[in-house]
This record gives sequence, structure tokens and C-alpha cells, in this order.
Amino acid sequence: MSSLSVKNLVVSYGQVNAVDGISFDVPSGQLVTLIGANGAGKTTLLKALMGALPARSGTIEMDGVSLDMMSVEERVRRGICLVPETRSLFGSMKVEDNLSLGAYSKRRTTHFKQELDRIYDLFPVLRERRRQLAGTLSGGEQQMVAIGRALIARPRILLLDEPSIGLAPLIVHQIMKVIVELRQRDGLTIVLVEQNAKVALRDADLGYLIELGSIIKSGPGDSLARDPDVLRSYLGAETA
Repeated sequence: MSSLSVKNLVVSYGQVNAVDGISFDVPSGQLVTLIGANGAGKTTLLKALMGALPARSGTIEMDGVSLDMMSVEERVRRGICLVPETRSLFGSMKVEDNLSLGAYSKRRTTHFKQELDRIYDLFPVLRERRRQLAGTLSGGEQQMVAIGRALIARPRILLLDEPSIGLAPLIVHQIMKVIVELRQRDGLTIVLVEQNAKVALRDADLGYLIELGSIIKSGPGDSLARDPDVLRSYLGAETA
């Protein structure tokens, strides 16, 4: 299990701060969700945690060690993996070949087959589709491949960007069930970015509400889900 600590992080596009002085903690073995409207800075924040976008200022630490000067590859080797919103699969490659790419940082070993079986146990439909081209899968199945590819690397911290986007409620439920299982059974630390606040907060240990690049509310997931402002703006509920 590993933890993240972010202090006064600023990430800019030109003169515009997409992430504006954010500070938050991700405790070891917990599911932490970041919610907010489109354009709030959630995806930018995940890319900065991964090292794909440079921070203008601030610090990011994993288990007390600074990541600020580390490349994406170095962060992957330390155990951070990102499942992007776009999924970034190779559509002309088979499902199993896409999954195998997740092992590149650790090289394929005698344990690779064991890791594949673990992914197929989490997502049984992928075992059936393992010889199928990834580009011919449904959106939900592609999301499963993207998550499975990240899990092949045995990450210590998993970053998920909008895993429910464009998926049917039943598929969202299946994917979230796996995410919760990874937290409960394996003790995996998970940072989940979601626009669907109901999905995001239902099983979260901690939640952070982001608006215009800043955190404006935080708390336990169930508490944040009952917050009047969150209910009104993100859960579509009327408050007295």
C-alpha cells in the first residue's frame, strides 16, 4: 500500500491555471474520488500526478518521497499507473496483446501468465475475447482492457479517469465492483476521477469536490454525498 500527498500544486496552460494551488492527501489503501464539472481541472490533475504534465509549482510525494523531478516512466516503475479517459488501446491488436503491454516496465516473466489469469478472473468476458481485436469490443469491454492493462503492472497506486463515461449503468456497476474489490481485497490505493458524483461517492473513503482548479469541499464519501451543495449541483436532488 502506498500514499500520495499533494501540496499547493499549480498546473497551467499558458497563463491559465487549470489546477490552482490544490492540496490533498490520498491515504494508503483507500479509494479517493475527485468530482466536479467538466473543465474543473480533474483530468489535468491526474496527468500532473502521472508526470504527463509539468507542474508550475507545488509538490507531489509518494510515501514521503518527492516525485517532482521524476519522469512518467520513473513514476510507473515506482508503482503509479493511469487509466486515461480515452483508454488508449491499440485497436488493431488482440485483447491479450494490449494487456501484455502493461508488463513492459517489469518485463514479461514466468509470472506473466499468472497475472493474465488474475485479470481474466476480474473480468471473465476478457478471457472469452482474448483473441479478439480490441477495436471490435464494446465500450465497456474496452474499459475493462484498459484497467486490466494497468493492473498487469501490479501498481501500488491506480489513477482512474472517468471510467464510467459513455457506459451503460450495468457495465458501470460491474467495473465499480471490481474497483472496490481491488481496494478491499488487495489494499490497492485508488484515485478515481468522476463526473458522475453518485457513482464516485458511493464507495469512496474520501471525496474532494473541485471547481475551477481548486478544492472547495472535502470529506468522507458518504458525508460529501449528503452535502446540500453536492446534492443540488451534482446529484440532481432538491434540498430544503
